[in-house]
Amino acid sequence: QLQASGGGEMQAGDSLRLSCVGSGRIVGGYAMGWFRRAPGKEREFVAAITWTGQSTFYADSVKGRFTISRDTEKDIVYLQMNSLKPEDAAVYYCVAHSYITAATLANQIDYWGQGTQVTVSS
Repeated sequence: QLQASGGGEMQAGDSLRLSCVGSGRIVGGYAMGWFRRAPGKEREFVAAITWTGQSTFYADSVKGRFTISRDTEKDIVYLQMNSLKPEDAAVYYCVAHSYITAATLANQIDYWGQGTQVTVSS
């Protein structure tokens, strides 16, 4: 299971950290990441990190503002979101898959957590 948390109602320019706790067999050895779905749009890749944490991947729209990290001992993945913009408003989903890059499509992902809502007002 993947349990995401940390969403909220933010102002443009604010920072927010999302967390995702993984459990069971879908954590060990899996890459983890975040997708998001804005109203009226398809799910899109946001960020991902390999099992070891040595490699990270970001969508161009969040590079330089978002940082993904993971605590392998606690099986937690974080998404630090800085300089939030209204276009970042979406439901954010924690995901796990054998390997995730910026080119990974939503329909390729094996495991999805429940979403956490992030709203950003200007």
